[in-house]
Amino acid sequence: MKFWLLWGFDALIALVLLYFFFTGLSDGSVSSFNMGLWLIILLGLTGIMGGSLCLFSAGRSGIATTILLLLAIPGFLYALFFLILIITVSRWN
Repeated sequence: MKFWLLWGFDALIALVLLYFFFTGLSDGSVSSFNMGLWLIILLGLTGIMGGSLCLFSAGRSGIATTILLLLAIPGFLYALFFLILIITVSRWN
C-alpha cells in the first residue's frame, strides 16, 4: 500500500515535469541549449519510476520504496512550500 501511494505521488510529479517539458518544446524555451539538462532530468525520472517498479516486482519492496522517496520527499516539500504561500498570502515584493 505504501509503495503504490508513493508511486502515485511520483507519477503526479512526473506528469507535471512532462507538462513543463512539452510546453517548453511548443513555446521554444526548451531548445538545443538546455536539451541536455532536460534529457538528464527525464532519464532520472524514468529510472526512478521504472526501476522502482522492477524492484517491487522482484520482491525488493524496501529498496523500491526508498528509491521512490528520492523523488517524493523533495516533491512533498515543494508542495508544502506552495501550500504555505497560498495560506499565508504573503507579499514578497
